[in-house]
Amino acid sequence: MREHRIQFARELRSRQTDAEGKLWYLLRRRNLAGAKFRRQHSIGPYIVDFACTAMRVAIELDSGQHMQQVEYDDRRTAFLRAKGWRVLRFWDDQILVETDAVLERVLEALGEFDPSP
Repeated sequence: MREHRIQFARELRSRQTDAEGKLWYLLRRRNLAGAKFRRQHSIGPYIVDFACTAMRVAIELDSGQHMQQVEYDDRRTAFLRAKGWRVLRFWDDQILVETDAVLERVLEALGEFDPSP
């Protein structure tokens, strides 16, 4: 099961959208506030687009297909939040057109981190 998720994550990375590519370029190598992000990261039974595990921030990008899987995405978001993750959702076009606003929101979420239990 775990190997299947790892393989699926690899496949997702190999066919990323333009928005995913742009956001990954901006997040990788600790480019944003020194935070380390992973892409297509497995958390429990789910794979999130981007995750900063140290700060427990997950970023999900939605495209037109999101409207067909709203219930699934809601279950995934509820699961992640129950595990202490902050989940940020952006539309693909927000990444491409409103990049600065998206990065500002991510920075805010990183700043909201509270390491105490």
